[in-house]
Amino acid sequence: MRPKIKIKAQAPSLVINSDVLRRIRQHARSQSKTEVCGILVGRDQNGRLEIEACIPGVNAAQAGTHVTFTQDTWEHIYKIKDKEYPEERIIGWYHSHPGFGVFLSDHDTFIHQNFFSSPQQVAWVYDPHSDEEGCFGWVNSRIERLSRIAVSDPRGGEAAGETGKPEPMYVQEENDPVAARRQETGQQTGREPAWLQWTATIFSYLSIFGCGIIVAWLVFPRTVQVPVPVPVDPETGHILYAPEHSSRKPEQQRENRDSVSGAGNGASNVPPVPAENRKKGENDRQRQ
Repeated sequence: MRPKIKIKAQAPSLVINSDVLRRIRQHARSQSKTEVCGILVGRDQNGRLEIEACIPGVNAAQAGTHVTFTQDTWEHIYKIKDKEYPEERIIGWYHSHPGFGVFLSDHDTFIHQNFFSSPQQVAWVYDPHSDEEGCFGWVNSRIERLSRIAVSDPRGGEAAGETGKPEPMYVQEENDPVAARRQETGQQTGREPAWLQWTATIFSYLSIFGCGIIVAWLVFPRTVQVPVPVPVDPETGHILYAPEHSSRKPEQQRENRDSVSGAGNGASNVPPVPAENRKKGENDRQRQ
């Protein structure tokens, strides 16, 4: 007798609606530090699971590393399901792992074994921090990660080429030596070299700076001091007359010159001593 060959059961294939994925992600991102949960609603089509909707688990016992379905949570779930999805069945659940990857912990495995023990029920896990997600299901009485997952989009999409606009194309002639040299040097067609652009920019700045200096020289007043020679008496060392500012009146200038001349000749009107007499007096003092 030939030994019986044990055929391994294949993992169920899964098709999930794109709108369901969006709602799961939004629910998980609403609580970035604690886990959230909910159930998956759909149908079983000859071994292929089709997830068409999800119901958030309201009033669940949330924590940082685990989540639990409470009695209030199940009452809310069945109320929504009977009202909005009476023809569908619960084919699994979802929960988040904020910041610690996609897997089933011991607590998650306990929930799946006791509340979602049907071979056609799955567990969807999503990490809102890394946007990683995955699905786990029953394979030969064991919970394994499923690989046969597809995403459906009931809204459809735009087919390729539907707009009728051709793709932009660039054709370069093979026998164009100028284009080849520009491509080798990194220059673009119709543009000036980089060094010429920099030269023009620097020259424009220097021109503006030079024009500013010229305008400032012509507009703003300037004060220029010119040294004026002052006549001095060589014998007495007194100033004969003080130079007057050109803006003074002639009468004031004459008065100033007369006062300075009087001060130079001596206020007591004593005539200056000749040089011979001064020298003779010095010799007499030396003899004494």
